[in-house]
Amino acid sequence: MSENGESPNFYQSYIQFKDYQTPELKTKDIGRFDAEFWTPAQMHPGMSVLEIGCGTGKFLAYLQAKGVADFLGLDADKDVGSFIPPGVQGHFKATTAGEFLDADLDGRRFDRIVLFDVLEHFTTEEGAALLIRLAQILKSDGRIVLRLPNNASPWGAAHQFGDLTHKAAYNPNSIRQLAGHCGLICSQCYGHNSASRRRQWTDKIFHKAVSFMLMSAPEIWTANFYAVLTAAPPPST
Repeated sequence: MSENGESPNFYQSYIQFKDYQTPELKTKDIGRFDAEFWTPAQMHPGMSVLEIGCGTGKFLAYLQAKGVADFLGLDADKDVGSFIPPGVQGHFKATTAGEFLDADLDGRRFDRIVLFDVLEHFTTEEGAALLIRLAQILKSDGRIVLRLPNNASPWGAAHQFGDLTHKAAYNPNSIRQLAGHCGLICSQCYGHNSASRRRQWTDKIFHKAVSFMLMSAPEIWTANFYAVLTAAPPPST
């Protein structure tokens, strides 16, 4: 608490903490997004994509590079607008998810909604409310793709507690629980492999050996993980 009794607002100094820079989309970035988003989410260029918390816009640049025409990135931090790559500036809005959803969207729906390193910035109650609202602007066969710190992994704490603006912690089981509460289904969870190919292989070997020795090994070892959410089918009558 501050001297006036108010909780500190760590977002006021976020631009210094994050050290924003205009991102450069490299071949390895495209390959990584292909493996961890495009293929699991069953994307094609004709789909529409909404990214919540797009940051400085690297994923937006990726979508453009993949030939996607209908995409939009939102970020509540107005400071990031100066760092969005020029080619995708027209696909960026400096606004909160709540403000966007409160506006008249004129029936607009999205095939894919992406939240990379975002949901943990909300309390579980806020996160549930957000997912419920996002599901309402998702097409019937749409998907919500999340990336979060993996609190089932011993390596996840560095990501979860490395940012004071994080309010909730998740693992694959709790994401499945949250999805069910929101009327969604978590169709898959998988790891975020951000290291080089050599490190990925050594990690797999190490984790397999350690899992063999443990009674309760993590479902996913990587420090972060992805989850894909889909609409639940209507109850049978």
